[in-house]
Amino acid sequence: MAATRRLVQYVVVRGDLQRDLAWPLGALVAQACHACTAVIHLHYCHEDTQQYLQELDSMHKVVLLAPDEASLLALEETLKQENVDHKLWIEQPENIATCLALRPYPKEEVHQHLKKFKLLK
Repeated sequence: MAATRRLVQYVVVRGDLQRDLAWPLGALVAQACHACTAVIHLHYCHEDTQQYLQELDSMHKVVLLAPDEASLLALEETLKQENVDHKLWIEQPENIATCLALRPYPKEEVHQHLKKFKLLK
């Protein structure tokens, strides 16, 4: 039996929403929750997503900070070009890109696209 791979779900939220636009922390957390739920739904049948969901008590997420909308959209473009499965969350009715979540991946497959972002603190 092969060893299971360690999977991680990366989530990137916009820091300027709280810093410059005074969004409450709860609103930012909600955006991350929306993006994570949506990307899991979109890629539910992928074997990595299924493995991740089978390990409910040991899920691993990394929440990163994009400084602004431009950096979040640039990341999305990179992920599209590299065929990395993700969901950019657009808050409605404001039509604001707030957060991006990847489906669960082995860290080594996607970390290079995310290493310039700092951990959310």
